[in-house]
Amino acid sequence: MKIKIKYFEGAQPLEQFSQGNWIDLRSNIDIEMKYREFALIPLGVAMQLPKGFEAHIVPRSSTFKNFGIIQTNHMGVVDFAYSGSEDQWFFPAYALRIAKIKKGDRICQFRIQQIQPNITFIESELSPINRGGHGSTGIK
Repeated sequence: MKIKIKYFEGAQPLEQFSQGNWIDLRSNIDIEMKYREFALIPLGVAMQLPKGFEAHIVPRSSTFKNFGIIQTNHMGVVDFAYSGSEDQWFFPAYALRIAKIKKGDRICQFRIQQIQPNITFIESELSPINRGGHGSTGIK
């Protein structure tokens, strides 16, 4: 798949690593956040995703450990309509301690997926076989 991308000033080119199927995104600024402060951290890219696809943005597994920030919406979704040359991607961060992030630090990751097909819901009785309700698979 080929995707048109715009890099904002100073942004590093993206790389897809062979070890995984998520692509890292980097902060495009130096930022210091105070405890309980919110910031939209620019990621330095805008993309024109193919129609019918969207990008899912999530923190890297080490983001909280390394920087003390969490993503406020837990997962960002960029749909194919957000594709203009000024539609930069951002990471909405909330600091749970003093956070120092340098330009170029890998703070989140994304993957591209097809959007959900159109669904029609039909009200009906469901199977009489139940799995056991919420949390029924146990703790092991």
